[in-house]
Amino acid sequence: SSVSNIFDETLRPREQKDRLVKMLKPIKDKILCAVSGNHDRRSLKDADDDPMYDIMCKLDLEDLYRQNVAFLKLQLGSIHQFKNKTNNTYTIAVTHGAGGGVLSGSTINRNERFAYAIDNLDCLVVGHTHKGMVSKPAKIVIDPRNDVVQIKPFTVVSTQSWLSYGGYATQKMLLPAANASADNGQKVILSARRGKKNIKIEW
Repeated sequence: SSVSNIFDETLRPREQKDRLVKMLKPIKDKILCAVSGNHDRRSLKDADDDPMYDIMCKLDLEDLYRQNVAFLKLQLGSIHQFKNKTNNTYTIAVTHGAGGGVLSGSTINRNERFAYAIDNLDCLVVGHTHKGMVSKPAKIVIDPRNDVVQIKPFTVVSTQSWLSYGGYATQKMLLPAANASADNGQKVILSARRGKKNIKIEW
């Protein structure tokens, strides 16, 4: 269950971390980054312990951990394409997020507002509200070197939760949301064809 006090959880903090390490070990080589959530931040404040950092350390992936925001640069293509500068590069920001309000519109507004602050962003991935949503805003980009004004689209993904409804959510009178699972988790699929990038979200 998810509650506000780490010592009132069903499992002790150490047991929670051990369980998550076991869950993540089979996909360890696929993990690109990890960020702390709001409950991790609370336990850091209350008990000087950041569970997500400990989990990443136990997986020998502590260099991929960021407390607030992780920035990824992903390049698609062959070594030949990299050398000839024809590769397609994606820039992604990952954060747990905060706030967002009760209704879906306020969540989208908050996430998009943060995304607008990051130049050359292709995709922002945010958790926190547990509402599975995707929006595709764009920003006007001025390129003075090439005398070009372009519309730069980007994708904002609000991820689903893997938690059951109850505990903390009911205490705060939060609305229930559809959960992710191994069968219907969200996937951000990056592809490129003829120099044109494409981001697709699958559920």
